[in-house]
Amino acid sequence: MLSSRLAKLNHFSKSKREDDDDDVGGEIDSTTVAGGGHGARQTAITKNQLRVSQALKSFLVHEKILSTENAGLDSFDQPTEAVRALLDKPHINVPSSVTDRSHPLPDYFISSSHNTYLIAHQLYGSSSADAYETALKTGSRCVEIDAWDDDENNEEPKVTHGYTLVSHITFRSVCETIRDVVDQEAAESINEQAYRAAPILLSLENHCSAHGQLRLVQIMKEVLGDRLLSQAVRQKGHQEQQGTDDHVSLEELGSKVCVIVEYHLPNEIDTSSSDEDEEEKQAHQAYNEKKKAAAPAGIVSELADLGIYAQSVKPSNSSWFVQGELENGPHHHLINISESGLASHMPVESEKIARHNAQHLMRVYPKGTRISSKNLKPVPFWGVGAQICALNWQSFGASVQLNEALFSGSDGYVLKPAALRAGGDGKLNTGKRKKLRFHVAGASDVPLPEGREADDIKPYVTCTLVHADDLENNPPKRKTVPYKHHKLGFLHKGENPPPTDPVWNETLEWEYEDNELVFLRMLIKSDDSFASNPIFAVAAVRIMYVAPGWNFIRMLDLKGRETKCSLLVKFEVEDI
Repeated sequence: MLSSRLAKLNHFSKSKREDDDDDVGGEIDSTTVAGGGHGARQTAITKNQLRVSQALKSFLVHEKILSTENAGLDSFDQPTEAVRALLDKPHINVPSSVTDRSHPLPDYFISSSHNTYLIAHQLYGSSSADAYETALKTGSRCVEIDAWDDDENNEEPKVTHGYTLVSHITFRSVCETIRDVVDQEAAESINEQAYRAAPILLSLENHCSAHGQLRLVQIMKEVLGDRLLSQAVRQKGHQEQQGTDDHVSLEELGSKVCVIVEYHLPNEIDTSSSDEDEEEKQAHQAYNEKKKAAAPAGIVSELADLGIYAQSVKPSNSSWFVQGELENGPHHHLINISESGLASHMPVESEKIARHNAQHLMRVYPKGTRISSKNLKPVPFWGVGAQICALNWQSFGASVQLNEALFSGSDGYVLKPAALRAGGDGKLNTGKRKKLRFHVAGASDVPLPEGREADDIKPYVTCTLVHADDLENNPPKRKTVPYKHHKLGFLHKGENPPPTDPVWNETLEWEYEDNELVFLRMLIKSDDSFASNPIFAVAAVRIMYVAPGWNFIRMLDLKGRETKCSLLVKFEVEDI
């Protein structure tokens, strides 16, 4: 059987770069900070759990940031009011302009999930309706549903990863879960940045027969009711109804559930396996043939009618960016393309692709060989204006950390840079060069994994500067010297901080081409001589968001949960 053949493959035979030990993450759950807004939603209780080590208080005094009295240097009790204010100060300032909802839908980056129903592995994991709740509550605004006929009950289509060992769930249960999240968001929504209910896009991959497709429509209308966008939001007579391709604005969509429906072009192609090696091509050949054979002849009109603002196409040629117009395309087309297919046109055609994406939607999904739920690298694709970079939401790896950095402090929609919006030239770089100085003072309460003792770690901070121009996934890395607990001598007025309260007081520097899609990813690791260096805590920031002056960054664990660890840093960016 095909499923047993797939199960025997060495699914983890990846290149060294793909298996980079810095790209690891634990399982995402409802407590994870993943895709937007939640990093700014710390409660007073969790903030009050943070402390500042005596060594860092001494640093604050030495740098004349706080006086001895305000730092509470002589007190080991709760942080003083001045220290608490510094702890409470956000390390990012997200401009209200990037969450303005008045722009057309293609003007936004959208926090997005791939194969949302899956838990863990792409070939033999489990499907769960709860995974939709987790993805939506941790920030995703675009979720994927793979719908299939259920041979045992043709009235209830199922959701699964076809021709694999993955279990299935009912399409109805997915809709019910989404409905409940929509209702909860509506009840909790307030008119404040990062707290507003926002539209949910359903990327529907249809494998159903004509009858099954009708059932999809009926179930969505039955379960979602008026939450479902089932007709255009504008009145008849508007230019949208007159054959132009004018897009609806984000605010006009409110908090509706909007369906992305497939549209099949003549001679469409699938680029998902274009960069597989020979072993991987053989592994997927039977799967791809069966999938093609089972594909429905077309989309029934009742389902097609729900694709009001997004009809997904896999282009058969390059007309969509070379000529700027998709041949034989539907209204409001969405280019649905694999990371491999899109990367094959970059950087030669990047500006043309960006100009196309200023007017139309694009969804980029992981190549077929990412079966262990590793992720595509979204930043270069954001750099050509791809609105939807669909990430495997199963684990909090490097890509999901960067996704959090882009969407933090938002409602899951972030306005693209002007160069990537309508009227822009598609050139993201400004032509200027910048220098980043990243001052790392120290950390408090570095979390220790189970089985590790504080005395046997040598913590250091390692950082990568992630830039949209880096198509080879080779970001420049800088790191501090590992901190060693001093056996002799004293530091910081008698303090000899333990390894869990390290002080580095170092400055890391980078030079780069200026644009708005530059990120810094920070890891606290241990310099272990006997094994690969483990990661204890992570964080990532979008450079254009960083707050001036010294700030404490709340560090996350490998599952994306907030820890009690905070990192005292300062960013300085200057023109070269």
